[in-house]
Amino acid sequence: MTSAPNPDPTLAAALRADLTAAGYTADAVRDAWGPLADEAVGHGLRGPALAALGERGDALAVLCRVLFLGVAVPVAALDAALPALGGDGLCALGLAARDGDAVRATALVRPQDFADASGSGQWWIASDLDEAALGGALPTDHVLGVGGASLTLAGLQLPGHAVAALDVGTGCGIQALRARRTVDRVVATDVSARALWFAALNALLNDVDGIEVRLGSLFEPVAGELFDRVVSNPPFVITPRVEGVPEYEYRDGGMAGDDLVAAFVSGVGSVLAPGGTAQLLGNWEYRAGAEGLDRVREWVAASPVPLDAWVIERELLDPLAYAELWVRDGGTAPGSPAHGRLVEAWLRDFAGREVTAVGFGYLLLRRAEGAPTLARYERITQGVGDSLGIHLGAALSAWDRLAVTDDDALRRAVLTVADDVTEARHHLPGAEAPSVIELRQGGGFARTLQVDPALAALVGACDGDLPVGALISAIADLLDVDAGELSADLLPRVRELLFTRFLAWG
Repeated sequence: MTSAPNPDPTLAAALRADLTAAGYTADAVRDAWGPLADEAVGHGLRGPALAALGERGDALAVLCRVLFLGVAVPVAALDAALPALGGDGLCALGLAARDGDAVRATALVRPQDFADASGSGQWWIASDLDEAALGGALPTDHVLGVGGASLTLAGLQLPGHAVAALDVGTGCGIQALRARRTVDRVVATDVSARALWFAALNALLNDVDGIEVRLGSLFEPVAGELFDRVVSNPPFVITPRVEGVPEYEYRDGGMAGDDLVAAFVSGVGSVLAPGGTAQLLGNWEYRAGAEGLDRVREWVAASPVPLDAWVIERELLDPLAYAELWVRDGGTAPGSPAHGRLVEAWLRDFAGREVTAVGFGYLLLRRAEGAPTLARYERITQGVGDSLGIHLGAALSAWDRLAVTDDDALRRAVLTVADDVTEARHHLPGAEAPSVIELRQGGGFARTLQVDPALAALVGACDGDLPVGALISAIADLLDVDAGELSADLLPRVRELLFTRFLAWG
């Protein structure tokens, strides 16, 4: 690429003032071209949005063209839309270049809404031109903007205050910005100097201090330092290491197979403070005779620092589907000779390691202050919400409380049903008793649990009034079963319901 972003504080402040004055927000952009064109933009199609803007020459329309869609605009129009910065200032920031009487974008700056436990707001995020603006495949040093994976990880970040956080593979800096809302100091690292320029610029553009950028791989830039939180959307994409297959800095970590995620998992404990947490997205291979989640379990066990682990597999792709996904992601069109050549390279690479499938999911790791107690590896394939951080934080807190709550204390506990839990009963025609009873969770991981009448009765009676032990005794009398045996059966399941947030302490 010929242009690099220039994180100049004065110029960034001028751009911020102009974007604010123009009302360049996500809602305003969507309103400017309408829902259909907005969806088309999400599919990489600029035509409907440009048609909807028509001949409009107001500041918002000009900024939509040049900063959101990457379309060249006349110098005079841009100067009018950016009265504090001007077209020359946008070029000086490394986000545009003069082309005669026009200014063409060399990067995008898009508004991005956010919401977390602390409230909601908006950032402006600068990143490299996308495929639609480039009109072809992405350069290998491409710095990605805010995509679906970025939003997923941002929504997973745990709530609550912390002193220091590390964002590994920061890219455009979206995770660092999110972390900084609750963390005093953030260090953002990347192997790409270009990515760090964007991350630094985005911090300035959004008037966010306390973010330090450092160049380097994995944990090398912070050797000897400890962090309360580590977050990473690492370059985990499994890519063949052969000639002719492009390696994109934003997604390829330079290691074979899933070795990068393995290195992260086994090494992150060295930079975690006691009780500190690490959250990341990752891929893992299923190999002949080796389940993917079992391999992740081995990576956790290989850590010299004891780690609690909660790993959630969200998706499983076969080798062909995985190869086609990432070949398309690089901008190579299906059906082209290059597309077929690249897919075949992926398949040969997978065959060499006897890979049968690739899993994708979330990892939450915590440096244990004694022996690890949490080792949960599960598959969750149902649709879930975008913001799971609060749910994860509550589940971890429940786990820690349960660890010091013996069965006698649990019997004395007074519990309530979570507000998002409902019950469904399924009856065979003409049958009085239900054949299936389900508890359904509206938030969190949207779990559906099939339960028996005893557990359903216990959950239904958890209204914050009577302790668990008294409820179990009453249910035992009602069902004419031994109270001790029923308690031994129900208490482990009550623990699970507390952890998964169907139940809560009253």
